[in-house]
Amino acid sequence: MKVENKKILLVEDDPNFGNILKEYLSINGYEVTLAKNGIEGFEKFKKDLFDLCLLDVMMPYKDGFTLAKEIREKNDQVPLIFLTAKSLKEDVLKGFKLGADDYVSKPFDSEVLLAKIKSILSRRVTQSHVESEEIDFKIGSFDFNSKLRMLTFKDDDPIKLSPKENQLLRLLALHVNDLLSRETALNRIWNDDNYFTSRSMDVYIAKLRKYLRLDPNVEILNIHGEGFRLVVNVLAK
Repeated sequence: MKVENKKILLVEDDPNFGNILKEYLSINGYEVTLAKNGIEGFEKFKKDLFDLCLLDVMMPYKDGFTLAKEIREKNDQVPLIFLTAKSLKEDVLKGFKLGADDYVSKPFDSEVLLAKIKSILSRRVTQSHVESEEIDFKIGSFDFNSKLRMLTFKDDDPIKLSPKENQLLRLLALHVNDLLSRETALNRIWNDDNYFTSRSMDVYIAKLRKYLRLDPNVEILNIHGEGFRLVVNVLAK
């Protein structure tokens, strides 16, 4: 896997260790942004798109767990690795409950950390590649072809979706009966999550709901403050 242009956010309050680790990762082909505390880390996270975050746990102003929670509220897909001098079971479990992909105790072998980063990013690339190949979906009584942008209800004439409608329905279909966060949809489709793009997405959600009304067993639920769920009730007849 090529690592060129892979961006890593490194949040570490020890300036010497942070600079050494940044230099090591940069030598190995990663583009690294270093933040010295959780507050600065979150500000940098909001201003750029990162492929992975390395978060120190024990930091002043805002610890790594709090930062991870804020990052997950903005993006539930970006991989997280915690760096910590503590290896208590309770802390490890807390990290994984927050959605961590791995947990590395200091001091650690830099080559092992590098291998973990490569492994996590490789899995994400593979997952994205599989998702990118899916074009045909069955949604209740609908057939949806995302390549042709066609949504067909039973034997009716197909509906030609707009590009944004198509991208949004495809993301919902990939997460069928599961939560699709607002941030994930906005970042993947609009590459932004500001107020105006958020309102625009709501308009497209309303359009998709209108199309899907033909099947009473299919609906898009609004999960307040979180995102949307495309629900297909397979038990109803």
